[in-house]
Amino acid sequence: MKAKAGSRAGDSRLAVKKSKAEKDPNKPKRPPSAFFVFMDTFRKEYKEKHPDVKQVSVVGKAGGEKWKSLSDAEKAPYAAKAEKLKAEYTKKIDAYNNPQAGEASGDSDKSKSEVNDDDSEGDE
Repeated sequence: MKAKAGSRAGDSRLAVKKSKAEKDPNKPKRPPSAFFVFMDTFRKEYKEKHPDVKQVSVVGKAGGEKWKSLSDAEKAPYAAKAEKLKAEYTKKIDAYNNPQAGEASGDSDKSKSEVNDDDSEGDE
């Protein structure tokens, strides 16, 4: 009996985790760091040179080793691209968090009219 009571307690904890708020699909994704910008190009180059390697861990380890061996000057282009992506993300997240500021742009007005069209179709 005590074992069943313990398992029920575990189930209640699982239920709490399942009630976690869902992520908003409209929220902008966070920008990649300089390392991840580097890894995008490194993965392509590595797969061209080693087409037989299918393990993600091997590619990741090789990329990490290469990143560590790069000088700051060699990392600079990746850091610059990451900063550019971060600036774009900042603009997008500000527009996402402050919808009033986005109303002046044409994109927001278009999406609102599409939402209104969808709502009217559902009522009929």
